[in-house]
Amino acid sequence: MRFSTPFNSVRGKKAPPASGATDFLRGNSTMAALMPTVTRMVALQKDCAATLPTMFQNCDILQFEDTQLVLATPNAAVAAKLKQQLPKLQAGLQARGWQITAIKLKVQVTKSLAPVVHTRQLVLPGSAVSAFAALGDALPASEQNKTLIAALRAMVERRR
Repeated sequence: MRFSTPFNSVRGKKAPPASGATDFLRGNSTMAALMPTVTRMVALQKDCAATLPTMFQNCDILQFEDTQLVLATPNAAVAAKLKQQLPKLQAGLQARGWQITAIKLKVQVTKSLAPVVHTRQLVLPGSAVSAFAALGDALPASEQNKTLIAALRAMVERRR
């Protein structure tokens, strides 16, 4: 007999479908031993981000063993800035209950995820430019329309 979703034999109910890495770790008996380490690293990452929110946007935790924390930074500039904040980070983590005696930084240079996309300037046909010019002339000259008329005239001048 096969089930389309995992079956919880203890209570006789279907388990919720796996949706992420933690669900995969829970569902696989071989990988289940990693679950405590993963939850500890995620909690430590959240506490680090809460202690230094602006600095920890680009940093990751590489290792946490024997009260020594190893952090990955994307470049040397971030590492230099973070190095100045290490005493604050260590004190904040100790206040949150983490036993950390040393923090090391490693620069992990990675290739960029997405190439830079250059946007090209939209080319308007002559009829569109003349229509914008006519709109700028047709609008009543009021205090509300003053900036719109100026913007339309500037755009028409750039396009001609």
